[in-house]
Amino acid sequence: MTELNPELGTIEIADGYYQATLVRVLDHDRESVWAMLTEPGQFINWLAPGEIELKKGGVARLNFTDSGIVIDSIVSEYEAPGLLQYSWSSGDEPQRPVRWQLDTLATGTQLTLGLAIPQGEDVARSCAGWEAYNKLIGA
Repeated sequence: MTELNPELGTIEIADGYYQATLVRVLDHDRESVWAMLTEPGQFINWLAPGEIELKKGGVARLNFTDSGIVIDSIVSEYEAPGLLQYSWSSGDEPQRPVRWQLDTLATGTQLTLGLAIPQGEDVARSCAGWEAYNKLIGA
């Protein structure tokens, strides 16, 4: 099954997960967007305080103090300056991979955000939350 709205993204079901893909074009160059995704002094402004060790196997830790949610994960894919993946989960929670991919365009940067959300969880809520974050990056 695939749900498609070209303006919003796609959602597919595979291997017990919803696979959501959101594609956005940002008016920033790729290096600037990469910094927004990877530098603690920048991602604190739109995401949460934390740290991401920029290497495969590195720590990805974000602390959403207002909600009490803590992401304590491992970087599963890394290729600077265009690919970063870690799980949006902690401890024994199911894996919820978040994959950021950046591609240079003549007018800015294409951000492709891939989300894998276990079936039974609210995929619409997850996608809506990430859409709000994407708007902050694009600001």
